[in-house]
Amino acid sequence: MKNEILNIKGVCFGEVLWDNLPTGRKLGGAPLNVAYHLNKLGIHTDMLTRVGDDVDGKEIITLCAELAIPLTLFQKDNKYPTSTVEVHIDENRDVRYEIVFPVAWDYIAWGEKEIETVSKADFFVFGSLSTRHNTSYQTLQTLIKVANYKVLDVNLRAPHYTKDRIFELLYYADLVKMNEEELGFVATWLGVPDTDTDAQKAEAVMTTFGVNELIVTYGAKGAIYHSWLGKFSYHFPALKVEVRDTIGSGDSFLAAFLSQRCRQDKQATPEEMLEFAATLSAFVTQSTGACPSYDAPTINRFVWLNSLDNMNY
Repeated sequence: MKNEILNIKGVCFGEVLWDNLPTGRKLGGAPLNVAYHLNKLGIHTDMLTRVGDDVDGKEIITLCAELAIPLTLFQKDNKYPTSTVEVHIDENRDVRYEIVFPVAWDYIAWGEKEIETVSKADFFVFGSLSTRHNTSYQTLQTLIKVANYKVLDVNLRAPHYTKDRIFELLYYADLVKMNEEELGFVATWLGVPDTDTDAQKAEAVMTTFGVNELIVTYGAKGAIYHSWLGKFSYHFPALKVEVRDTIGSGDSFLAAFLSQRCRQDKQATPEEMLEFAATLSAFVTQSTGACPSYDAPTINRFVWLNSLDNMNY
């Protein structure tokens, strides 16, 4: 059984890299993870990135081809190396990253092909990490002008961000995803008191930057989808699973949510969008790495096996 193929197209912009884990290296990068899951879910999603003209870059291209991630917008750099990240996982399964700078994806270029592809896509996903260098950021600014539905994945990795640049990205976005900690950071920058509720912090972010939709993820506590379009906030709990690692769980959540949010054949309810997002995120959390192998029957069986344990939700 193959996954359903949908008449939707997307583009993800930003980093692709090797995550050097204690158990070995894995393909990674938040936008790459999102692109992987969207393609697995039947949505053709191009990955706009840049790798070095080196062994690491060639191996990434080979693996992405095996994973059915389109390579049309992959760029090669003759000067800067392919990105690598040292990943440290503590006793609580929390993750810390050491990200090399500069690398190939700091120098993503644009041309007619990139502009045309983004302009024809239904959505355009970009993260804050990939804007740490002005070259890639200028490319992003050019592409945002022609993008139809702009999705920002806030990804605060010190020291690779500034308040001013995060604010600029928020002004661009139609949909924003961030975690609980990142919401706190942005709210503090806006002068929102720490004593305010997360709902008040979310409202401040959406009001200040004109964001229509905001997803805040809370790990084991689930996620909240705030929408000015529908004038509501909807909470959905996380599924109870045995956590192997949390790498890529938020990326899979965003991909699954988008796969439902951007469907043209039916209007998914907020509950349906969040339920599917939580399901895929839980599957990834109990797997190893950000891009585990799966298909539609695998996810359907995963839902069935976990339904009884989560009925109290």
